[in-house]
Amino acid sequence: MSRFRCHIFICQNERAADDPRGCCRSRGAAEVIDRFKSEVHRLKLRREVRVNKAGCIDQCAKGVSMVVYPEAVWYGRVTPEDVDEIIESHIVGGTPVERLRTDRR
Repeated sequence: MSRFRCHIFICQNERAADDPRGCCRSRGAAEVIDRFKSEVHRLKLRREVRVNKAGCIDQCAKGVSMVVYPEAVWYGRVTPEDVDEIIESHIVGGTPVERLRTDRR
């Protein structure tokens, strides 16, 4: 089995509608992961970049939450519109998208 250069874990956790913490799923996590998978496929990065669904990554208030390894860069409030920028700047270019980072605050 080949090794991936990068793993993208996107929270898909779903909580009850009345949970005050909210959840990534209700904030559009399914659309975010679909967009990531589509773009990784379109850019022919599938053999080096793996997009994974994740259960709760304990960042509910900042959802849609995700983390990129091996750098351990955490992003929050990610929307489908942010995906192209994350891929171009971080995944391809090596420069994290600072405005979405949650690991430095």
